[in-house]
Amino acid sequence: MLSDSPSDDPPHHPGLLRHNRAFLSLWASQVLSQVADKVFFVLLIVLLERYSDSDLSNSLRSLVMVAFTLPAVLFGSSAGIFVDRWTKRTMLLTCNLVRAGLVMLLPLLPGQFWVLLLIAFAVSTATQFFAPAEQAALPLLVRPDRLMTANALFAITMLGAMIVGFAIGDPLLRAAEVLSGGRGREIPICLLYLLAAGCIAQIPITEAHKDEVPLTVNPWRDLRTGIRYLDQNPLISRAVLQLAVLYSVLAVLMVLGVNLAQAVGLEPRQAGFLLAATGVGMLLGAALLAREGQRLRHWPLSLMGFWLVAGVLGLFALVQELWLGLILSVVLGVGGSLILVPMKTLIQRETPKNMLGKVLGFQNNVVNIALSLPLAIAGPLTDWLGLREVLWGLSASVTLLGVRVSQKNRDRRQAAARLESLPSDRPGQQSLKPVARSLDTDPEQN
Repeated sequence: MLSDSPSDDPPHHPGLLRHNRAFLSLWASQVLSQVADKVFFVLLIVLLERYSDSDLSNSLRSLVMVAFTLPAVLFGSSAGIFVDRWTKRTMLLTCNLVRAGLVMLLPLLPGQFWVLLLIAFAVSTATQFFAPAEQAALPLLVRPDRLMTANALFAITMLGAMIVGFAIGDPLLRAAEVLSGGRGREIPICLLYLLAAGCIAQIPITEAHKDEVPLTVNPWRDLRTGIRYLDQNPLISRAVLQLAVLYSVLAVLMVLGVNLAQAVGLEPRQAGFLLAATGVGMLLGAALLAREGQRLRHWPLSLMGFWLVAGVLGLFALVQELWLGLILSVVLGVGGSLILVPMKTLIQRETPKNMLGKVLGFQNNVVNIALSLPLAIAGPLTDWLGLREVLWGLSASVTLLGVRVSQKNRDRRQAAARLESLPSDRPGQQSLKPVARSLDTDPEQN
């Protein structure tokens, strides 16, 4: 049941998430919708082939990519506001149905470029509302001590869907075109979104706080409320910052992939091997957290992740052997997962339910901006300074953030220890132990 009281799975048994039917329905919806997103992206590339003879073909491709990514920047924060105002089930169902309908409009509308541009923008906009609703629903389905495992499974699914979606996209579209007589490439994508909606429909909804939400909606006021909450809660804002830094590093590596590939003896077109190895590392790290998350929750996971990422970036500047480059890429992925999964868990666990959508929307916006900036500056910086210098600078930046995280962690533990050491509560005096427990959070929650 999707409610403010998550399912009562017996503790300390990661595998028991498989008995939580509501969680499994949400997870299945994520699998289907993520694969549909990737196949739709492949469809956009296929449809752009009709403009390949144009002198502006490259510019047209760029426009479609901008239309597909711009909603993340425009609506990332505001989407979270509506997630808090509507039930998660309504939001998730609506987004999947809208995306299915938009995709099926493609063969019915005129085959002009502006139509493709508009559909790409609209589908991506619906996705911006789906993502925070899905993340906000997860802590309503899963007990706090199961969130680490649940987030690890979702991270594995996200990476797996990316690999599978891009791998089966072209064959699936070709098969659908042949079976439908040349007009049905959109049908598999539509079916995937509809199946995802069907999974969401299986989740019964009980969100008590929705009954108390006023009918009037003031997006600007709600956005300011979310930003103010982050400003007043450094634990959450630091988690958002760490996610932004991680995605920035990954974006830089995407830009520098060709340079790194050439440095280890690969052809430029084989740069995907290093990125794939990073994905394998993230899968391994997420799988480890999914299996051993309860045992590792008291370890400084995100701090360990930053040290691994910083070390790999520094070593990449010196590596010239392919096998070593692949190993370092895997280690980088493991380090990334040690940041990604715990920080998402922290945000979901520590944010009040009525604020979670706003915080997740703001987080998605910050992450998308963090992805955009490195894409713009990494290339020119490398041309100006050189690959080795850029990697060392990036490694130093990540190291400094890791040191800062460690200091904040130590300060929290020391403050908690001081409160715990105070004399026992006297009559009429408010207990300070809950405050101490709130400060002495798990080291993973940096």
